[in-house]
Amino acid sequence: MAIQDIYNAVIEYDKDKAVQFVKAEIDSGTDILTILNEGLIAPLDVVGKRFSAGELFVPEMLRAAHTMKAGLEVLRPLLAGTRSKSKGTIVIGTVKGDQHNIGKNLVILMLEGAGFEVIDLGVDVDVDRFMEAVQKNGADIVGLSALLTTTMPAMEATVASIKEKGLSVKTMVGGAPVTEAFANKIGADGYSEDAPGAVELARGFLAS
Repeated sequence: MAIQDIYNAVIEYDKDKAVQFVKAEIDSGTDILTILNEGLIAPLDVVGKRFSAGELFVPEMLRAAHTMKAGLEVLRPLLAGTRSKSKGTIVIGTVKGDQHNIGKNLVILMLEGAGFEVIDLGVDVDVDRFMEAVQKNGADIVGLSALLTTTMPAMEATVASIKEKGLSVKTMVGGAPVTEAFANKIGADGYSEDAPGAVELARGFLAS
């Protein structure tokens, strides 16, 4: 049994094996952070790169992310007792008027797998709820998702409100109709067309 077995389980989308191997590594005394970083996060990064290269698609991404999360749930109680700190807090939601959440949920799984604390506000989230969540949780980043062109103005309103209130938080936007040009136009700090890109964007925002 080894870290490589956990890594392979994530790559192969095998939740049962991921859980089994994580428990075995814990029992054998393997460092918790090693299990997390090398066994669970590393393979998800590889899956993300394959997705970006067009070698994998959303269903495979979701399966890998859910497999990683199954292993992460075993580790979570132990991580609280380590020096492991969240890499940052991200508030995320689908904007007002939009009920779509598949893309958002995939982004959340990938961000959690990369070590971020994610506050999921769900769908149809208005500006005030975003503002309240940012202030309540001391968020570093706000993620705004939209799948309908008719709800994209809600993204602009949210970004404008953040700037107006002078909140020290980065904004990133995404969703099928969203483009980098639109992100620039509304003053968002970043844009990604897919979940792996969102992870890299978040890492870039919070890099020391």
